[in-house]
Amino acid sequence: MRLRKFAGPVVAALAVTLLDQWTKAWIVKHLGLYEARAVSVDYFHIVHVRNRGVAFSLLSNLDHNWVNPALIVATVFAVAAVLAYIHYLPGKGPAPCGLGLVLGGAIGNLIDRARLGYVVDFLDVHWRHHHWPAFNVADIAITAGIFLLILDMLFWSKEGERASRSR
Repeated sequence: MRLRKFAGPVVAALAVTLLDQWTKAWIVKHLGLYEARAVSVDYFHIVHVRNRGVAFSLLSNLDHNWVNPALIVATVFAVAAVLAYIHYLPGKGPAPCGLGLVLGGAIGNLIDRARLGYVVDFLDVHWRHHHWPAFNVADIAITAGIFLLILDMLFWSKEGERASRSR
């Protein structure tokens, strides 16, 4: 019965991981490193870049020999924490789906780090020459998952608190 609560998040994580790895493989195969293709000249490009750091390329200027292993270890702990959180979650609201998205995104980027030593990023959103750091499907899933977790904390968790107080 307890394994049932893992079904939704694991399916979401698997879908995100597969989509993330497929899109990254497509980019690597079809675009040379730093090659870009305009989707919308002033707003959006598909570009092949390598991120040796974390979000927004933070830590990318530090020694790769210790940063990459440290990020791999941190991601493994994060994956374990998400799985533990799923285990203790009541299973209502958007939190299970949000955790599945976070889990899938973390695993997608973990695969890159472990296999390549960097993360493949390819989505370049910008306004003329002002660029947001490039990102990928895993990053989108992590962001959407965190958004769902915030919604859960703001709205669904409060319902559970009210119900338990009224008993």
